[in-house]
Amino acid sequence: MQPHFDRLQRRTLREFAPYRPGTSVGAVRERFGIARPVKLSQNENPLGTSPRALEALRALDALSDYVEDDHRALRARLAAPYGLAPENVAIGHGSNELVRIAYSAFVDPGDDVVMARPTFALFRKDADIAGARALEIPLREGVHDLEAMLAAVTPATKLVFVCDPNNPTGTRVEREALLSFADALPADVLLVVDQAYREFMDADGLDAVELLRRRPATLVLRTASKIYGLAAVRFGYGYSSAEVVAWMNRVRVPFNVARPAAAAVLAALDDTGFILRSIENNERGKAYLYAEFERLGLRSYPSAANFIALEVPLEAESAYEALLERGVIVRSGDGLGLPRHLRVSIGTPAENAAFVAALAALLPIWRGEAALGASR
Repeated sequence: MQPHFDRLQRRTLREFAPYRPGTSVGAVRERFGIARPVKLSQNENPLGTSPRALEALRALDALSDYVEDDHRALRARLAAPYGLAPENVAIGHGSNELVRIAYSAFVDPGDDVVMARPTFALFRKDADIAGARALEIPLREGVHDLEAMLAAVTPATKLVFVCDPNNPTGTRVEREALLSFADALPADVLLVVDQAYREFMDADGLDAVELLRRRPATLVLRTASKIYGLAAVRFGYGYSSAEVVAWMNRVRVPFNVARPAAAAVLAALDDTGFILRSIENNERGKAYLYAEFERLGLRSYPSAANFIALEVPLEAESAYEALLERGVIVRSGDGLGLPRHLRVSIGTPAENAAFVAALAALLPIWRGEAALGASR
């Protein structure tokens, strides 16, 4: 007898679309027979992984025992640069998990959650899962409209998300604007500032941990996936008041951070040389791409991250597929809430040049198609 799965499904999730990750290198090899595709789609570190992290992983001699659940030494190391205590640090299986934990700890069905549109897709996805009402405030010229977001806060609001730099646009908010916004929020609203790309920001950008000193109901998210090249081990962390962290720990899954991840991250935090090389490569790559986009007559958002949102003269999915056929993997803005844009990660010099070459070859075709469509 076949079960009636329609009855099992949660009603609030019946129109729910699953998360779509970027296209893998293996999929492009299989589909197009391209031996060495250029992958610029998931904002990974093009220099690979911190050598110190790899050494720490190789030094592990056993994986048979459960790891200590609180990872106090690692949390103390993460807290130290800010003069905080281990109790101010939450850790998770990627910063994505910390978003889900925040919903589980603080949001009841029917509560309001305020966020930008477009921004990191999992903010909205987790709101739907929690049965919350997501109030999505359109960006203003690609940047969070903090005034409109503040106006959207109601007595039912539990969480407010600011992704800084924002994904998928790469833009950041101005320091004073974010400080003023945080000061104006009600004290019992949790402000979640996702700073997954913080290490790539310029000196004028705000380190959101500064907000925590002004309002305890703040959670600042970070990740080891980008700057340290540790996307595969899945490790995220967050800074907050001890009270917020304690409530999050009540609902998190025990042993949610694996020993390999903890060992790799603890070593990577001190790999200053790798961090500096990664930042330098990113700055050089952005400067090169901005110059090439200007030469090609293309517009892009100013990025404070390790990717650029580039406007293209046709539908994003068509541009994405055309580049894919040439062995260059980017992200279509259609799936990110950013139509007629591509999100392109900063790669190595060779990868950036390969992308520009493919783009330059395709642009006359795209512009011809756009002109033909406009004349019809």
